Amino acid sequence: MSKLAILKSRSLWRTLGVDIAAPLAAIGGLVLVGLTLDWQLWYVSLCSVLVLLIVEGIVVNFLLLRRDAVTVGTDDDRPGLRFGVVTLAAAALIAAAVLGYLRWTVPDQALEADSGEAVKIAVAVAESAATVSPANPDASIDKAAALMVPDRVSAFRESIGRTAAEMANRNIAVDAETLSAGVEALGPSAARVAVVMRSVQSVANQQVKQSIVAVRVTLTKRADQWMVLEMSPIHAR
Repeated sequence: MSKLAILKSRSLWRTLGVDIAAPLAAIGGLVLVGLTLDWQLWYVSLCSVLVLLIVEGIVVNFLLLRRDAVTVGTDDDRPGLRFGVVTLAAAALIAAAVLGYLRWTVPDQALEADSGEAVKIAVAVAESAATVSPANPDASIDKAAALMVPDRVSAFRESIGRTAAEMANRNIAVDAETLSAGVEALGPSAARVAVVMRSVQSVANQQVKQSIVAVRVTLTKRADQWMVLEMSPIHAR
């Protein structure tokens, strides 16, 4: 390949990369930042000015190409201009990526983590509350109470504990297994989870009753920890 062909090829790539791709990338980065910030009024004004300056730069570059057959990308006497254009474009794209990660990815990850933790706690409490062991009827209640808000434990023990004690006195064992569980509502500090369980009652290892039990568990987040506020049955309509 001749030296002239090499120079033409280099000029073409510089034109495409610096004079065309870089300004478009900068505009794209500014638009992405605007989307991330939900186009707040102050940024609309700032973005409009910056995009206008970039468009003016593109026009000036085109005029230089027609007049002097040289552009920012192909000007060997001013390499600093190329570096500045590429740096600004890269800065716009990096800013868009960082803001997008902080405002979209991080909250999504936190929401997914909260959802999983809330379901985990709700299932543990629901299964414990629905389980009765005649040998130690308080064991499952204690396990559930440990995951509840302290000021709701007494009421929980009174309601669930009475039923568990009655079954234990009749030597009835109850095993509960979660079939499905899902978040009905989720906020920064509150959640509501529906849990569907299979409940099996037995006496002396003889199965006496099997049923499907659905409960709604309400949770609150305290000190970055999900805790149960209350649990209520879901009645079929």
